[in-house]
Amino acid sequence: MPKAQYKRVMIKLSGEAFAGDTGFGIDPEMVHRIAGEIKECRELGVEMGIVVGGGNFLRARSNSLHDIERTTADYMGMLASVLNSLALQASLEAVSVDTRVQSAIEIREVAEPYIRRRAVRHLEKGRVVIFGGGTGNPYFTTDTAAALRAAEIGAEVLLKATNVDGVYERDPNLDKTAKKLEKLTYLDALRLGLRVMDATAVSLSMDTKIPVIVFNLLTPGNIKRALLGEKIGSVIT
Repeated sequence: MPKAQYKRVMIKLSGEAFAGDTGFGIDPEMVHRIAGEIKECRELGVEMGIVVGGGNFLRARSNSLHDIERTTADYMGMLASVLNSLALQASLEAVSVDTRVQSAIEIREVAEPYIRRRAVRHLEKGRVVIFGGGTGNPYFTTDTAAALRAAEIGAEVLLKATNVDGVYERDPNLDKTAKKLEKLTYLDALRLGLRVMDATAVSLSMDTKIPVIVFNLLTPGNIKRALLGEKIGSVIT
């Protein structure tokens, strides 16, 4: 049995990935595949917290929401992340992974309220904890929520699983000559204005000294590879 490099981790899952090839909503096969990978990682003995975005339902800063004030749009995005959290919980429990969803927005009928000490206790008991609802406040992204929760639960690393294979100096979709940065500092990410994470999330990770590994979630097995310490994606440290 290979040995994981970390005891406790925070994983930030891109909401867009949950849509699979459809581009919108939830693709059950994709969520089931992600749940299977998380199960494999849990079997390594790693304590896992997860934050899921809501981009497959709503982009809070999208131009299509120009008639909706920013605060309301952000709350809509938080609710979208709760939808994804519940979908992931259902898929995890279908493969016999004990899971709890905690929401920063109080929805007692479907999720526990976020309480740090309770979350840590769940992790110690071997449960996967999914944090929904972002930070519970507008103007903060789920990237920032992931960095915040990582610090609160004492995670050793933040794994940002997205739809690109790392951090690039420029958008690789717009510039095919853009160079991939395999390792960079927090200050590099802030100075270059790289959009892989928002500035608040990067600054918080820098303050708490939690390294961030950015990799492609769409490549099967990448979450486990990151936990085993294989060189994938980009490292911000």
